[in-house]
Amino acid sequence: MNQSKVEVIQDGARVSWPGVTTSLGVLVLFILMVSVTWPRIEYWISGMGTIQIGLLASLVAGLFTAVGAIPIFFLRRIPQSVEDAMMGFGAGVMLAATAFELVLPAVEGAEAQYGVVGMAILVLAVGMGLGGGFLLLLHRLVPHEHFMIGPQSGADPMKIRRVYLFIFAIALHNLPEGLAVGVGFGGDVSDGMTLAVAIGLQNMPEGLVVAIALLSLGYSKITAFGVTLLTGLVQPVGGLMGAVAVSVMEFLLPWGLAFAAGAMLFVISHEIIPESHRKGHEAKATLGVLIGFIALIAIDLSLG
Repeated sequence: MNQSKVEVIQDGARVSWPGVTTSLGVLVLFILMVSVTWPRIEYWISGMGTIQIGLLASLVAGLFTAVGAIPIFFLRRIPQSVEDAMMGFGAGVMLAATAFELVLPAVEGAEAQYGVVGMAILVLAVGMGLGGGFLLLLHRLVPHEHFMIGPQSGADPMKIRRVYLFIFAIALHNLPEGLAVGVGFGGDVSDGMTLAVAIGLQNMPEGLVVAIALLSLGYSKITAFGVTLLTGLVQPVGGLMGAVAVSVMEFLLPWGLAFAAGAMLFVISHEIIPESHRKGHEAKATLGVLIGFIALIAIDLSLG
């Protein structure tokens, strides 16, 4: 094979190395920007209460869904392999955020509150079980389409009539993310900010996938963008719920963190990873998970 080529065949699809390099460069610049601007942001929010910060941060994170949808005004589709890699990236970011910004603070908070390691483990296990079980119950009770319809040729009347089910699915997906951000600000502010950045990062590829799926069903670009924006605005609802709960009853913070962790893991395992693996691009999706996980750790360290 000619080594001078900038594209190689992998998993049955082309990998554009210039595109990969550019994406990684943008990600590094984003991490650096977060690191540089964090002291100013921390000073600006220092006078706010938990509810205010939780609501504002989850709102901004939700708006990143619309930011991710902006490219639909310049294109109508993206390669399936790129879509799967982006979904994998979002899963990696969420996995790291769940582990380091929800699970560990939940254990530390429960141990400090109850003074017994066994009780901390019990809080984590019960809280995560309740969070995952709550999302499972919602998925059983609320009619919805699977998370990602995917690109299709032309408009399918049946799917157009069912698009509200698709929107319900995205709302179910976004609610626990907003809840996690709101609960996260009940503890260390930097943990909450890392969660907000993580959810915002994950929302951008998700917003693009949602908008393109709506375009494939025959909707106009304005409508697709508007619906994508509305699905992102579910997150501040969850953010407000989480922030109010841990503000009114501080003893609930470890339970709230564990609950949010269980809900997040349910979304990652039940929705994002299976979707990113269903079209034969598992390697690219897994690479996305690794990059996303490392990126979130870098952001966490930069926020100190």
